[in-house]
Amino acid sequence: MVNLVALQKPLMHWLMKMAGVRPYTVELEPGTAMNFWVPNETLDKPKKGQKPSVKASPTKPVVVLVHGFAAEGIVTWQFQIGALSKKYSVYVPDLLFFGGSATDKAERSPALQAECLATGLRKLGVERCTLVGFSYGGMVAFKLAELYPDMVRALVVSGSILAMTCSVSDETMERLGCGSSSELLLPSSVKGLKTLLSIAAHKKLYFPDRLHKDFLEVMFTNRKEREELLEGLVIDTKDTTIPKFPQRIHLLWGENDQIFQQELAHNMKEQLGENATFEGIKKAGHLVHLERPCVYNRCLKRFLASLPHEDGAQK
Repeated sequence: MVNLVALQKPLMHWLMKMAGVRPYTVELEPGTAMNFWVPNETLDKPKKGQKPSVKASPTKPVVVLVHGFAAEGIVTWQFQIGALSKKYSVYVPDLLFFGGSATDKAERSPALQAECLATGLRKLGVERCTLVGFSYGGMVAFKLAELYPDMVRALVVSGSILAMTCSVSDETMERLGCGSSSELLLPSSVKGLKTLLSIAAHKKLYFPDRLHKDFLEVMFTNRKEREELLEGLVIDTKDTTIPKFPQRIHLLWGENDQIFQQELAHNMKEQLGENATFEGIKKAGHLVHLERPCVYNRCLKRFLASLPHEDGAQK
């Protein structure tokens, strides 16, 4: 039987190309490769049977959209890419073990994801960028901004925290009635996926069981590695420190987020200091960028427009 989600992929890819981005795989080092969707104008038009190559650095301010744990990049950000690509050079990575990106390294930390992302962006000619991170991608974005402050000029983070401590993980799983983060974020059944969606979305979403099953088959690959990513995410509470970020950080939140509630966002804003701002979006949950894309995009573009101009092509 044909998988309906897989069947939609060529259409999604065509829509992304119409929105101004094309897929490109960057070999970071032997054994490690990361897939990116990059601006059309930065790649050449190869002859038939040949792969494209990077021909130019971005000419507009760069925005990098970093996905969460339940889906790869273009599925996560399908409503943002076209809305941003007119004024910005949009890059959409697939983190390691998502969308064809992989490594033979044993490490599974957000720091490794951040390092690979930074290396990939540099190989694509990106020197400065604004990061937009959702959920797991928000933690990777925070880590990249901490490790490479000269590369990251600003951050927008939705439904995420600085680091997943044991105390936050335990409290969140207990409140949601889940035994572990793997049980919640790596569902293996239609029932499990329905539970995840009911928690992540503010409004009840209805899809036939067939579509849930097909989504599980296509989007939840590399289960062993992704379970290891979740294990590598949790750190001891006593080991946490709040980095001093020089960048502006905008926390853009669904006010009905059940996974990372608003209270966590407000506490994080206070910890981050005067460079951090908070904005809530009503009638939206954890999946705020998918539930209310028009409002989310308006808020996102307003923040991006408020950033000071910089000299050179990348602003």
